[in-house]
Amino acid sequence: MQINWQKVFETTLYTEAAIVKGALENNEIPVQMLNRQDSMYNVVLGSYEIYVPAHFETLACTLLANALKN
Repeated sequence: MQINWQKVFETTLYTEAAIVKGALENNEIPVQMLNRQDSMYNVVLGSYEIYVPAHFETLACTLLANALKN
């Protein structure tokens, strides 16, 4: 069975992406973090993207929204 992954978060900071990934995993949500940064010519361009299975998208977005409120 193929999993349909949905992007729920994007940032240019690795530490921020790692914190979000950990928070989702602590709530037993499977997570994939995709590094889309390109460091060519000593200039960092791009971002880190956090993906969850589509059936966890609403829960993940709710958890992230509540975390940002605190």
